[in-house]
Formats: sequence, C-alpha cells, structure tokens
Amino acid sequence: MEYKDYYKTLGVEKTASDADIKKAYRRLALKYHPDKNPGDRAAEDKFKDINEAYQVLGDKEKRARYDQLGDSYFNYQQTGGAPGGFNWGQWTTSSGRPGAGQVNMDDLGGMFGGFSDFFRAIFGDAGGYAQTGRPNPRRQAQTMQQPVTISLQEAFNGTTRMLQIGTRRLEVKIPPGARTGTRVRVPAGAAAAEMQADIHLVIEVSPDARFERKENDLYTDVSVDLYTAILGGQAVVPTPAGNVTLTIPAGTQPGQAFRLAGRGMPLLREKTRSGDLYVRVKVQIPKTLTETERDLFKKLAQRK
Repeated sequence: MEYKDYYKTLGVEKTASDADIKKAYRRLALKYHPDKNPGDRAAEDKFKDINEAYQVLGDKEKRARYDQLGDSYFNYQQTGGAPGGFNWGQWTTSSGRPGAGQVNMDDLGGMFGGFSDFFRAIFGDAGGYAQTGRPNPRRQAQTMQQPVTISLQEAFNGTTRMLQIGTRRLEVKIPPGARTGTRVRVPAGAAAAEMQADIHLVIEVSPDARFERKENDLYTDVSVDLYTAILGGQAVVPTPAGNVTLTIPAGTQPGQAFRLAGRGMPLLREKTRSGDLYVRVKVQIPKTLTETERDLFKKLAQRK
C-alpha cells in the first residue's frame, strides 16, 4: 500500500496549526471545486484528495493517529527499509470493511468525494482508535465533518443544503443565526439505515460587504452630507430584512453610532430574540464650494 502525505496534499507543514490547515483547505477546495472546473477530471481528482486530507488533518484524533503512522513510516524509510516492506498490519483495520457500528465508507465517499484505499485501511473502522493508536472498543461511531460556506443573508434567514450520500439525497436545514463554527448535526441513520456515522456540517459565514458581525450584533456605515449632519434629516440604512429610514438629528458628529434594536442577527434557535444593528455615520465633507458657500462658511468661522 502506498503512503499518502496529507500535509503535502494541503501544502502545509506538519507543525501547521488547525487554523492554517483549515485556511489551506478552503483555498484549495475553492480552486479545484468541480463547479469551477466542469469536465476537468484532474481537478476533480485533486478535489477528492484535498477533501480526504482535510478529513484526517481537520480531526484531532485522526491527525494524531496519522502522525504516529507517519513517524513510524518515515523512520522505517530512514533505516533503509525496502519499498513494500513496511508493516501496515499494526495500523490497518482487521478487514478494512464496515461492520457493526462502523462507517459505510462507500456511502460517505459519495458525499466527501471518494476515499482512497489508504484512508479506508487506516480509518475504515469508524475511527475506533484513541490517540495511542490502540483500538477503543467503546467508541461505536465516527463523526465526519464537512465545511459548508453560507452567506450572511443565508445565516440571517436560515437556509438548506443538499447532501448526496451514495444514491440518496438529503436536505439539511441550517437554522437562522448560524455563525462561523456552528455545527449542524446529521445523526447516524438519518439518510440510510446502514449509515452509522454522525455527519457534522461546520458552518463558515462568508464576509458581507454591507455588515460587520460581532456575535449577534451587526455594524454598518451610512454616509450623510455635511448639511444633513448639521441640520438633521434622514438616511436610508440597509438591514438584512430590508432598508429602513433612520432619522439623523441635527448636530450629528462624524463616527457617531445609532442603535437599531432587534435589527441584528437572530439568536440561534431563539426565534423571538435578535441582536442589534449599529449604524455608524460617515459625514461627507464637500471638496468644492461655490463662492457663496465659501462666504457663508467664512462668516460662520468668524462667529467662533
């Protein structure tokens, strides 16, 4: 069996942090995603390799076991071991096939892009190993995780994603209020009776040009002209639920913030509660003035 270097696949060092691994995965997955490379078999194969590597390096227990295997394999190579002579028996499962309490890798392969023989041999027992590399009979099922990117608007309204598991399609609901790091659990057996693994969709909310999110509160900027800031007036403010009109009081200062209660993100699984929206005012200073305007500003300046 050929050893697969998952660190090389993601282009990271063995010492890479979890954040670096996730960043590398997202960058490569975006580059080689089949939707961006229709009909490109090489890109499709690369995408499968990337997903497989992240399934291992993105999971602490799998990564620890893989690192143990890697140390043993590279030590063997350095001592002049002949190719094909490495003892895989201590690292592989007894059969490489799912049994009671194990993951049906063919079903999961349909979702995650397909697993190599190497992955199946090392992790095909549903991950029933502790970090020591010894079997853990108490662990009955494996948790598989899959990153899913949604927009801020989808996070506000709630959305769905379709999962293809083998020949079955499953619609998974992502609730309103989801944030980066939120996990949506698809319980074992939800898609197929033989499916013994929980699937966790790990949510990533993409940046929004309109809003900055802090917990459940949103922040946005609105520009007003100098005269509105001085005399008062109104400004149109975007919110995830649609535009609203904000009254600008006379004498509003640059950078001054106004709170719109309940206009932020809904609290996760609390339909009746929402965060707030903070509107920061940017005052536009005119770059050119007419002679009349200039004279008026001079008169105002003399009154100081």
